[in-house]
Formats: sequence, C-alpha cells, structure tokens
Amino acid sequence: MKLRSAIYLASAAVALAALTLVSTLPSGAADKVDPVADAKAFQKFFTDKFPKVKFEDFVNGPYSMNEDLHRQWQEKEQFPPYEFSLEMGKEMFSKPFKNGKTYADCFPNGGIGIRQNYPYFDEKEGKVITLELALNRCREANGEPPYSYVKDEMAALTAYMAFTSRGKPMDIKIPNDPRALEAYQNGKEYFYTRRGQLNFSCATCHVQSPGERIRAEILAPALGIVNAMPIYRSEWSGMGTTSRRFTTCNSQIRGVPLSPQDDEYRNVEYYLSYVSNGLPISGPGARP
Repeated sequence: MKLRSAIYLASAAVALAALTLVSTLPSGAADKVDPVADAKAFQKFFTDKFPKVKFEDFVNGPYSMNEDLHRQWQEKEQFPPYEFSLEMGKEMFSKPFKNGKTYADCFPNGGIGIRQNYPYFDEKEGKVITLELALNRCREANGEPPYSYVKDEMAALTAYMAFTSRGKPMDIKIPNDPRALEAYQNGKEYFYTRRGQLNFSCATCHVQSPGERIRAEILAPALGIVNAMPIYRSEWSGMGTTSRRFTTCNSQIRGVPLSPQDDEYRNVEYYLSYVSNGLPISGPGARP
C-alpha cells in the first residue's frame, strides 16, 4: 500500500511539474490550421531546445538525448533486438495468400521503400489511411483475416516495410482538400489535449519533457517519434506497433484508450508524421 501511494504521489508530482511547463510549448502550436507553419515551428522548437542533437538523430528517441544513451543505442544496434521480427516480417511479406497474391500486389512499388509516404489522406474515402490499416485491408481484400493491430504479426510486417525505407525522408502530403486539413487539425488537437486521471496530453511528455525521466523511462522527443515505428521495447520484451504505442500511452496516463486505428489515432499519426517531414525513416527501432 505504501508503494502504491508513493507511485501515486510521484505521478502527481510529475503532473504538477508538467503543468508549470505550459509556457514551453511551441508558439501557436494549437490555435492555427497552417501545417507548413506548424512543421517549421515544431522542428525549430526541438532544434532550439536541444542544439547539440543533430537533426537526423531525433528519430532515435531517448537515445538522442545524451552521449551515454547514444552510445548504448550504438552498441545495441550491433545485435538489434528487433532482428527476429524483421526476419519474420520479410518472410510473411513474401509468402503468398491462399489466392496466390501477396502484399506486394496491394501497394505501389510492390510495397518496397514506401513507408515514408504513410499515413496518407485518401480523398475518395475522406479519411487518413495508415500503413497498419492498409495492410489489413490488403489481407481482407485477398480473403485473409485481419491481424491484431497490437500483436507481433502486424509489428513484423511493418518492421520489414519500414526497414526497406530506412534513410528515406518522411514525406507526408496534405492534399488541397478541407477534409485533409480537418483530419490534420483534429490530430493536432488530440496531441495537445489533456486527458486521463493524470491530466496529461501527448505533448506533456513528448514536447515539454523529452530527455527527462518519468519513473524509470526517459521520455522521447515528439519530433521524429513515429519515424522509428514499429519499435522493440525492453519494457514490453517484444515488438510494438504504432497502435500499441498510442493505446499504451493512454493507459499510462490512466485514460481510456481508443480502439486501435480509431479515426483519432489515425489523425494524430497523420499530424505527428507531417511535422516530422524531412527526418529519415529509422524503423524498426529499439527503446529502453
């Protein structure tokens, strides 16, 4: 009981500290619908806050925050913990469905080297399409059952596709369509909206406090955070998809997670990906 109380008090203290940091948010971050200006301000905020971090290193999350962590990451990359998932994804990607077709039949360029273009806004549907959603739609279109958005199979497939795009700059488009702008704006608002018993927003941890510790975890900067997805997390002892990361974050702030691939999660991924345009794809990644 004493331990639970201590954890609660520590969490409350972190929440209180976060509340005092509102003034550090990027100027105009949530009150204008101007994606180009948003991305410029967002990237400037992080490069000003961490002048010693190379722009392309922000995709390495907490490992970009100091030299010791960066060295740990370099050592880990010699025998990356996500390697098993990468191999599994490559095999799954090339294995034909029962009808003889493969994932390559569903994607431009056979699905190779396209991760940097996801998520995109589908003008026919009027909604954001993520890579995870597109993969399951591919499966269903070919008579296969969809995978869980938070389990190993989806993580493996997206790990392989991300790997084929490594080094390519994120290149998310917002078409001249008011619905696309609305989706982007909704994602932005979700990112900055506080929720859960701890009254945290996504930005509380990943804009206000990157590099700081929350419990035993070092918080990653929001800039480039999606470029490394999916990720192997020591905390999970396994791989996790973008969907798993979003739902886990909501649980950690004692909020009620949305369903994976809910419109709001797709929109916030659209927002985060757009403001990270220009940073290289680094997935699959590894995190403490």
